[in-house]
Amino acid sequence: MVVAANGDAPTAPTLLVADPDEDVIQELAAALEREGVEVTGVTDGAQALLQAGALHPDVVLVGATLPTIGAVEFVRAVRLARSVPVLLGVGEGHAEQAVQALAAGASACVARPYRVLELLPFIQAASHGGETRKVLSVGGVELDVHAYQVRVAGHAVHLPLREFELLHYLMRNADRTVTREQIMRNVWHSADGTSTNTIAVHVKRLRARLGDEDDQLIQTVRGVGYRLITPA
Repeated sequence: MVVAANGDAPTAPTLLVADPDEDVIQELAAALEREGVEVTGVTDGAQALLQAGALHPDVVLVGATLPTIGAVEFVRAVRLARSVPVLLGVGEGHAEQAVQALAAGASACVARPYRVLELLPFIQAASHGGETRKVLSVGGVELDVHAYQVRVAGHAVHLPLREFELLHYLMRNADRTVTREQIMRNVWHSADGTSTNTIAVHVKRLRARLGDEDDQLIQTVRGVGYRLITPA
């Protein structure tokens, strides 16, 4: 099955969706049509591999329970040939698949049922295929904006989507204090719906994944927010 959204626009960003539920694909494609995204949908891993090679999509989204060729095997196969961002759609009970897929080279995990607002940042960033690849670097941390990959001292570190966006925002504003309100607006896209405790929890998890045990990279500015420090 192929679903095209705004197919007449040659510059439309492209998404390959591999999900066992055809209704899920149709619903997602209809929602993305309004955002100008061209969607190709398949229902098993074998078809997904064929379409990934034939279409060269900007982003691939695979469900954790993909039949014929499983999601983890699909990620491994794609990684042998391409660096396209691969997102894994996960729900309850998919923790093991998520860990294995990230280890195999998946770019990030996203919630299933899928949410357009969660997928659009990946699609929009990756669709700038003609641009020079943008990599931010602060100290020993490197963040590849288009591939949604992070490395610390040369080693890959897998971040959940929200932590990736939080790190991206802090790195874009390196050496500047960003308030909790700014983080709410620019990372959670909410003016007042995110508690400061939620932000603090994500900062704590991010520090742990980056090995920032002494809070030397991401500093807390009491009563204000946070600041990511460029090492001298």
